[in-house]
Amino acid sequence: MVTAGYPQVGLESSFEPVSSRRTFEEAVEQIAERIKSGDLHVGDRLPSERELASIMRISRPTLREAVKTLVEAGVLEVRRGQSGGIFVASELIPRDLLRSRQAIRVSEVAGVLEARRLLEPRVAQLAAVHASEEDFAAMAALIERKRTLAAADDFLENEDLFLQLDLKFHLAMARATRNSTVVQLMRSLFRRLEIARDMAVHAPLVPDWVIEIHERTLTAIRAADFPLIDEVMDEHLAQLEQIWERETGRGLVRPLPDFLQPVADRSRALRAG
Repeated sequence: MVTAGYPQVGLESSFEPVSSRRTFEEAVEQIAERIKSGDLHVGDRLPSERELASIMRISRPTLREAVKTLVEAGVLEVRRGQSGGIFVASELIPRDLLRSRQAIRVSEVAGVLEARRLLEPRVAQLAAVHASEEDFAAMAALIERKRTLAAADDFLENEDLFLQLDLKFHLAMARATRNSTVVQLMRSLFRRLEIARDMAVHAPLVPDWVIEIHERTLTAIRAADFPLIDEVMDEHLAQLEQIWERETGRGLVRPLPDFLQPVADRSRALRAG
């Protein structure tokens, strides 16, 4: 099924063999992550049960159990008949569905934040080099969806969906690089970054700020303004870093090399010198 506003991905190629002994849990995670990251959208049809079991290299009964779990969570639906199959019913992935595989020590979170500062500004700049109008449209559509959600009376009930749309924006930016390795790196990074976000749950979400910073990011990427991309991404990254430091009482390692120092701090230092 073609979903308007999103570059299409071959669904079969987005899945991979299940490699761990916890085949049931990993099958659930793979399908859920593909939906959460935006590879699959509401209404999309998954490969047939036989094809998907073959791709993942698991038994069909194991796949059925994974699908059943996702159906019970409201994420998938199974339709019968000639036009039947396994379809995406919701883009909202319940937090508890993937929580068992999100084991990361507090001491590791600083490393995840550092890895993000090392990687994501360069991803944004590479996106500026390779992005197409279709990529810009996909990112703009996600911003508009967040704006609509933020304006709704029931926003607090849809806060998780807002955060998942935030994730999709960053992965859409990664896809705009036209580099599959970058996309995989960003998937892995954001999967681990969610733990840092969970640690910051006491900090109130400011949807207007998130929307505004994404608009500025998209504007800078579209203009291929590399210094501006650096400044905007710095502001974006610093927000979660500061929340994490405040919530944990731990500071990120100092002194920092240039690529880990906030752009604003470097600018002030240069002016003072």
